[in-house]
Amino acid sequence: MTREKFEVSTKTPRWKCIESRTDSKRLHYSRFILSPLMKGQADTIGIAMRRALLGEVEGTCITRAKFENAPHEYSMIFGVEESVYEILMNLKEIVLRSDLYGTRNASICAKGPEIVTARDIILPPSVEIVDTAQHIASLTKPIDLRIELQIERSRGYRMKTTKDYQDGSFPIDAVSMPVRNANYSIHSFGNEKQEILFLEIWTDGSLTPKEALYEASRNLIDLFIPFLDAEEQDLNFDLEDNQKEFQGRFNKFPFLSYKLHNLIKMERKEALKYIFIDQLGLSRRTYNSLKRSNIHTLSELLYLTYRDLQRMRIDLPVEDIKQILDFLEKHSLFDELKNKNQF
Repeated sequence: MTREKFEVSTKTPRWKCIESRTDSKRLHYSRFILSPLMKGQADTIGIAMRRALLGEVEGTCITRAKFENAPHEYSMIFGVEESVYEILMNLKEIVLRSDLYGTRNASICAKGPEIVTARDIILPPSVEIVDTAQHIASLTKPIDLRIELQIERSRGYRMKTTKDYQDGSFPIDAVSMPVRNANYSIHSFGNEKQEILFLEIWTDGSLTPKEALYEASRNLIDLFIPFLDAEEQDLNFDLEDNQKEFQGRFNKFPFLSYKLHNLIKMERKEALKYIFIDQLGLSRRTYNSLKRSNIHTLSELLYLTYRDLQRMRIDLPVEDIKQILDFLEKHSLFDELKNKNQF
């Protein structure tokens, strides 16, 4: 456990981690402060951050399992001490760490007699298990146990329904919540005109509390980006209208339009440094991937090579690539690319 002393600043608000500890592989704790804040601001930030930490941070979990010769989830498998239902509950407790999106397949192949743990799961390369000692099943006979698994990245809690039973597989409640708990408290100083926000975060080990704080903050900002539009947008449009709307959304940011209209008066390379990726209308997946790799501006994005993208595990969807290229063509910025074919 680490603790740090802190001094209250009376200028620009700053944050700091003042306490951090690892209680177990699946329980990490940190305490942060943000100061100074004007009276009332700490409560505004604390409420929003707690909700974002508990509901907006994505996690990876096992969402489906398929057994051989198991007609229903309360079946008993010969040579296995636990029922299918108990095995499903054990699979639900496994904590995974991954940057994958969509669904991936995994499997368990074990031969008894032995104790089957999370270590026996065969995972895709992009997925890791936080606690490999997590118990799954006990094989009491010399049998082969094979289980096909489905892994998914999402957010929040999704309960299984009767519609989820298909192809002889059993759904598992999706617990995509890396943050186990989050609390905040407020302390006043300076004749109670200023405040200090204390924020406590517990995670399951798939993210550190500091990583969870960063992702929650970024996702919270994303939710408010639409309000930066200079004009209201009509929500009643079809797919083609939607695409046209995104292609023309740049003109609705007054500050961005101002920069683009002044490209002639300044060096283009310099101008690209002032166009941020959150102004390009990229998908949240691409945006988060780029931000995690410290790519903040259009200039930093354009000077990446395909090898750079692979090394950072960033896979740009076709829609986002088209969005970027349309933007460059519209404003005659292709000359600033290090390699025009890098996308």
